[in-house]
Amino acid sequence: MTLEEYRRKRDFSKTGEPEGKIENAKDRVERIFVVQKHKATHLHYDLRLEIDGVLKSWAVPKGPPLREGIKRLAVQTEDHPIEYADFEGVIPEGEYGAGTVEIWDKGTFIAEEIDDNKIIVNLNGTKMNGRYILIKLKPSPRLKGENNWLLFKKEK
Repeated sequence: MTLEEYRRKRDFSKTGEPEGKIENAKDRVERIFVVQKHKATHLHYDLRLEIDGVLKSWAVPKGPPLREGIKRLAVQTEDHPIEYADFEGVIPEGEYGAGTVEIWDKGTFIAEEIDDNKIIVNLNGTKMNGRYILIKLKPSPRLKGENNWLLFKKEK
């Protein structure tokens, strides 16, 4: 995914969301992450990880797990610009994602593994600390779609 889909879904003359650009930060060991509480049609949490110059993003309907033994569905959404990590505010009615966005947690992470089907990161945030794993799920009759992942905390 690129920022094309992100930009296509938004009217920047109506929303305060950043238009953004892709940033080249491949040399940094620590990258940023943010979790935003998003009161839209349904309350959910958006996990965003800085990967390949953008924030790779997942909607986590029940909120991210804070301890081992809890697994959460995470639905991958469009990439967001790095500047979105600082965004808080109200997306106006009629705009994509209308509702209130607030930063729930923010920090840095070190990646252990990043590929198309698995992401393992060590988060250093205010609420989320430790080793987190995202595993891409195969489509099934119960979980339709290509963008479903499983998010959980797992110590080494």
